[in-house]
Amino acid sequence: MSKENFKLFAKSHPELLDYIKSGEMTWQKFYEIYDIYGEEERAWKDYLKGNNNQGFNVIKDIIKSIDTESIQKHIDSAQKAIGVVQELTSKTASGETGGNLFKGPTSPRPLNKFFED
Repeated sequence: MSKENFKLFAKSHPELLDYIKSGEMTWQKFYEIYDIYGEEERAWKDYLKGNNNQGFNVIKDIIKSIDTESIQKHIDSAQKAIGVVQELTSKTASGETGGNLFKGPTSPRPLNKFFED
């Protein structure tokens, strides 16, 4: 089998690249299989039809690599920040901050007449 035929075969089956990226196979090993068996379905059934299982394995590996402690730390810090914001807004709304932030004036303002209306 020629290298050009193998290149065409590899381009028509992009799922082979997943095995290369994961480190399970190399292009050399794939070429050796192609050189011995050609495009015979029995030789490629584990690599071409197993693509759905490969996708599941990728998702499983991603889930395994998630650092749950780091996520929990971020969630805790976000909850603390939300608690601080809630505390500040409740104090401001109830007037506990010492100022008259939301209250109107305590005495009516005088009406000034400038032109003897």
